[in-house]
Amino acid sequence: MEILQTIWTALITENQLIINIITVPMIVIETTITMLLFTQILNVVSSRRQKITYVALFSIIATFSEFCMPSPYNNFINIIAQFALVSIIFKTNLLKTILCIILPLVIFVIAGSIVQIVFSWIFRFSIAEVLLIPIYKFCLSLIIYVCVYVIYRLFRHFNIKISLFDKININTYSILIINFIIGILAIAVQVYVVTMYALTVPTVILLTNLLALFIYFAVSIYSLLRTNNLERTKQDLEIEKEYNKTITGLYDSIRGFRHDFNNIVQAIGGYVSTENIDGLKSYYKDLLVDCQRVNNLTVLSPEIINNPAIYSLLTSKYHTADELGITINLEMFLDLETTNMKIYELTRVLGILLDNAIEASNKCENKIINIVFRKDSKVNRQLLSIENTYLDKDIDTDKIFEKGYTSKEYKDDKSHGLGLWEVRQVLKRNNNLNLYTTKDDEFFTQQLEIYN
Repeated sequence: MEILQTIWTALITENQLIINIITVPMIVIETTITMLLFTQILNVVSSRRQKITYVALFSIIATFSEFCMPSPYNNFINIIAQFALVSIIFKTNLLKTILCIILPLVIFVIAGSIVQIVFSWIFRFSIAEVLLIPIYKFCLSLIIYVCVYVIYRLFRHFNIKISLFDKININTYSILIINFIIGILAIAVQVYVVTMYALTVPTVILLTNLLALFIYFAVSIYSLLRTNNLERTKQDLEIEKEYNKTITGLYDSIRGFRHDFNNIVQAIGGYVSTENIDGLKSYYKDLLVDCQRVNNLTVLSPEIINNPAIYSLLTSKYHTADELGITINLEMFLDLETTNMKIYELTRVLGILLDNAIEASNKCENKIINIVFRKDSKVNRQLLSIENTYLDKDIDTDKIFEKGYTSKEYKDDKSHGLGLWEVRQVLKRNNNLNLYTTKDDEFFTQQLEIYN
């Protein structure tokens, strides 16, 4: 009985040793709940091994900073460590990594602030005093963890996930990052106010401050997402504009075929009746060129080229080449939404390769560019092949990737000779990419290989 009395006395009086003992499991619990929150809310794809690794490593770092670093510097260490671990272990981009930190933090701060305000109001203790009494700190922390875990279960039960942040333009992306950094500072101030002045400052003021913080995040995110939707609508209108241009060309071509159909049939009949096979072959070859142009315009559809950025780029380059009298033969046998390469980098590489192909083929008498997107299931890769006619048969396929290398025509212009060098830099940053360059008597070929 005396032992129990001693333990109870230690729990209800200030005892830093017991506080330190219960802090360790609390860090593990809080880290686990935080991880569950951001993987659910932000739809972070993760394995069991990744989750365990994150919880174990961050718990060790947080425990070290808690006992070896003075407050509030330990909080900065924890934020930096969390940022590094999330980006490395879960391989998230910059914005999603920041959100993985800030969203659970906001939920913990809001739930914790409400619980702390109610707790201090009921027991008439300052939070500073509560945190030094083991039984109070344990109960306070446990209530906060239960509240946050209930929030997590609600998100999971209703399958609430935020995926809008994955499809935003670069301007909104930058604004969101700045906004969330300011938000982290606001949260830090909120934590300080609740911790230090929960008893002296009126409860109404604390609740108002908490409500203002919540409204700030809600309104900011809502406004930015509306702006992003407007930008995407603008992008969709540009795509429709390009598509209408393609449809107009296709319509005119079909009208031309319909108008000349009788003439075409009669011309073929003339070759057949005279048994002029050589003439028929030549006529058929010219007819096939026009048919291929109609087929290419049919392929230039947002439903077939199912990525807005790639579609806009291909249609732009197609019409540019068409105005120069270059024949582009396009074949699309790939779902671009499954491409195992960042679309931003893919558009950069594709744009550079197409610009080079247009420039080279434009100098030829026979101006042809063949573009093929396809999937090679045998070796689990995706292929993008661009081949074009060219004049310089002595071109060095290794030297063209050197920085500043270009033809003599531009030797004094430093803006040239960087395209393929930039492509090489993209390849170096991605270990699943390869660019295979070949040439023959007719075509110069660049084949981009994207491995899973």
